[in-house]
Amino acid sequence: MKKNMISVIILALLVVNIAMTAIMMFTVIPANKKSIELVDQVAGAIKLDTAGTSPEGSANGNSRNVSLADTATATIEEQQTFQLKKGEDGKDHYVVCTVALLMDTTNEDYETYGLDLLETRESLILNALSETIGQYTYEDVQALGQSGLQDACLEKLQELFGSTFIYQVAFSGYIVQ
Repeated sequence: MKKNMISVIILALLVVNIAMTAIMMFTVIPANKKSIELVDQVAGAIKLDTAGTSPEGSANGNSRNVSLADTATATIEEQQTFQLKKGEDGKDHYVVCTVALLMDTTNEDYETYGLDLLETRESLILNALSETIGQYTYEDVQALGQSGLQDACLEKLQELFGSTFIYQVAFSGYIVQ
């Protein structure tokens, strides 16, 4: 008799558990859909790609595919420290990294600018990078991520030279503090 009573209690608890799970599913899923829509709207407002990168290779499509045989790299040897704009916390924050510029040797402007890029224009490049990175706060850099910051620097350098012979900016040893 006791075994039958325990079986009935267990069965009743299982039915209650299934009912409660069904109720939770019908209340949680619509709220979750609303949260996903909100995240998509916020990501759209700050121009983040939540589905990954575009076919061109970067989130905003500035980067393009160039074969390694047609790529030249100009690396600024010293590790650079870029100061960020002060955010809500009022503290100084920095981005520390080594910068490399990837150039397309088949581009017509490569012969004009690229052959001696760092020897003649390193300070101009560092100034452009400093201006670009310096317009972001610590929170902005955290939201953008390394690839977003690289894309912003790439846009600035392409605007500076009026050419797309620089097709990618790469950071190594990237630290935000």
